[in-house]
Amino acid sequence: MDDQSFLARRLDRAAVPLAIGDVLVLMALLTVGTLSHRPAEFLANEPTYMLGVWAPFLIGWALLAPLVGAYSAGAVETAKSSVPLVVRSWIPAAAVGFALRAFVFRGGVAPVFVAVILVTGAVALGGWRAVYFRVR
Repeated sequence: MDDQSFLARRLDRAAVPLAIGDVLVLMALLTVGTLSHRPAEFLANEPTYMLGVWAPFLIGWALLAPLVGAYSAGAVETAKSSVPLVVRSWIPAAAVGFALRAFVFRGGVAPVFVAVILVTGAVALGGWRAVYFRVR
């Protein structure tokens, strides 16, 4: 029997660059999406607004990505293993983000928004990881 805890098997120190990149990609994606609905002037005048946009999805990401394996030893081996792990992690993490957005933070969860965030998040996260492994 393996003495390592479940979470210890899901977190590999070598995945730190992936974790940093994932969070930055999610923040950039959500910022670009917000800028398509809000003028930059609004965001400049409301400096905490983006915290409410990022928070539900980053909380969902922090809770689910490690459990699914986005930062496991397998995630740091190759793009072939890392990209599917990050996409599989994004789906439940986004679901938590949608629930938090609907019930705790401001914002709606219209079906179009859900579809756009699921698809663009998966593409952005998977794409960044593919690039990471190509240039690493």
